[in-house]
Amino acid sequence: MGGLISIAVTGINAAQAGLLTTGNNISNLGTAGYSRQRVVQASNPTIMTGAGGIGQGTHVVTVERMYSEALTKQVLNAQTNVSSLDTYNAQISQIDNMLADKTSGLTPVVQEFFDAIQSVATNPSSASSRQSMLSAADTMVTSFQSMYSRLDELKNGVNSQISSLVTSINTYTQEIGDINQRIISASSLNGQAPNDLLDKRDQLVSKLNELVKVNVTTDTDGSYNVFVGSGQQLVVGSRVTQMAAVASSADPSRIVVGLVGAAGNVQELPESLITGGELGGFLSFRSQALDASFNQLGLMASSMALTFNSQNALGQDMLGNIAGDTGFIADFFKISQPTVTSRSSNAVGSPTVSASFDAASYNGTNFYTNLTSSDYQLSYDGSNFSLKRLSDNTAWSGASIADINTALAADPQGFSLSSTAGAFAAGDSYLIQPTRYGARQFSVDSSVAADPRLVAAAAPARASAALTNTGSTTVGSVSVGPNYSTNGLPLAISYDGTGLTGFPVGSVTVSVGGNPPVTYPITATTDTVTFTSGATYTINAANTAASPAGVSLVFSGVPATGDTFTVAANTSGVEDASNMVRLGNLQTQNTMLGGSATYQDNYAAFVNDIGNKTSASEISSSAQTTLLSQATAARESVSGVNRDEEAAKLIEYQQAYQASAKILEIASNIFDTLISLG
Repeated sequence: MGGLISIAVTGINAAQAGLLTTGNNISNLGTAGYSRQRVVQASNPTIMTGAGGIGQGTHVVTVERMYSEALTKQVLNAQTNVSSLDTYNAQISQIDNMLADKTSGLTPVVQEFFDAIQSVATNPSSASSRQSMLSAADTMVTSFQSMYSRLDELKNGVNSQISSLVTSINTYTQEIGDINQRIISASSLNGQAPNDLLDKRDQLVSKLNELVKVNVTTDTDGSYNVFVGSGQQLVVGSRVTQMAAVASSADPSRIVVGLVGAAGNVQELPESLITGGELGGFLSFRSQALDASFNQLGLMASSMALTFNSQNALGQDMLGNIAGDTGFIADFFKISQPTVTSRSSNAVGSPTVSASFDAASYNGTNFYTNLTSSDYQLSYDGSNFSLKRLSDNTAWSGASIADINTALAADPQGFSLSSTAGAFAAGDSYLIQPTRYGARQFSVDSSVAADPRLVAAAAPARASAALTNTGSTTVGSVSVGPNYSTNGLPLAISYDGTGLTGFPVGSVTVSVGGNPPVTYPITATTDTVTFTSGATYTINAANTAASPAGVSLVFSGVPATGDTFTVAANTSGVEDASNMVRLGNLQTQNTMLGGSATYQDNYAAFVNDIGNKTSASEISSSAQTTLLSQATAARESVSGVNRDEEAAKLIEYQQAYQASAKILEIASNIFDTLISLG
């Protein structure tokens, strides 16, 4: 009887374990991270008899956690990508919306500014037109400043989020390390897996993975090793390495992520190593969109200021002042110079490096800048300097700062460098940001803003044909170029039947349409320059202290022998708008990127780039969300609790329990019968 009773008891115990496990599954139906469990049974050793083997019932081997490492990794990969893309998209959408807004974007205010310029060009003596131009200019620079402020808010928000996320990451890694130790201890007691602790640890890894992409390996003792980036340790067994959010050594305004060493020192991690999760999304947004937005906005502000100021400097204000005169304001706009930041690890006493904008280049028609939207890094290895453009790693090298400037003269980037006295040390590094803060301090000169008469609408010189001329030639379209001189005016030019004479010693350059210009050397005022109707004649005197230089004028018509023309200072030129017309022409001329793009071209490309990145992130996020749903469904098919399946198992284990109890009842009845026979 003992064998039969023993078998019945093992069946009851096994059924009871099944009921307990199934009940636990049902009660945790809504528990996040819970993995379905099942009872694993095995038969007890058989007793061999002369009639063969007699079974001895069953026993519970273990309560198994239904878990697939492969499916879990698929979920983790999809989840970290979704978190990263959603974060990236939420941030870049704010820039996209700002740029696309027809009321707050730059396109309307820039257009209004140039419309106001055209009004002054139409009526240069009108005080109201000049004031309207200044008001439009102020509205435009305010829009630049407001857009910069909005970007700055996003930057501060990213810095704050990085610090917050690092704190959360450290909390999760510490908990994972603690649970690792508990799992090791629990597993060593009886060799059985602590399922609930394993579920909790996986849930923590899942939460951590939503914040930053991690790689997980399992040690032989069952503990997890958690790595970030290219293998940087966060958790190894129960040992945890803390992350830290610190100011960048290259740019203190930028919060970066580092790992805290045993001695408490922080080793900065390259941003390229931190991918996935919310943290990766914020870092990607900052490096791919926010930094570019700051630089592009500053590029447009800086280029507009430099080119507009250069053309403005070639004009004459309403008071008759020109370049060099007291009271003349050459720079209509004010901007800040490029920013240079020394790396915090530079040697003590290393020189200070500074950068300044190059003067806008001039192609004979308009001014343009060679600035780009990239940041640069200047480094010194102990013998040579290297300047690297960070957008594409293009580099220039030289043994000194002067050599770097020489290299930049051959391949201009729109700025040049200088340094204070002192010796550089190997390893010194400087971050150069030519346009990063260009929009922040973009403003109209306060003197011009207070007095519309200081707007340089007129040209410094004018030309006229003598009333006694018998030919049909007219002269006009007077303009001046960089470093012009009006000394020696008035200047009389005559047509002697073969060409024009009277030019000062030096040279005259004649340009016709798109043909290559022809330069005529002038060794005496009697030297002849061929007459071509419609051509532009540029006077380049050798002695600018006594003669005009950089002055251009256009002759049109048919001259007669003895016709004379006079080039004179533009005294009382309040009705002249020659320079204002040229200022207005800057809107449609190639003034940026080495003379290859207009203001609008560059801004449109910037807006399109942000729009494309926003659209791409939305599409990628949608695709990754679908993958996450599919991966989660696949994992749940293995690990998830199915209510119907568990209900069926309850009935199965109930019936098994009842059957085992029936065996026990029968054994008891047989025993009672045997007793009664005795």
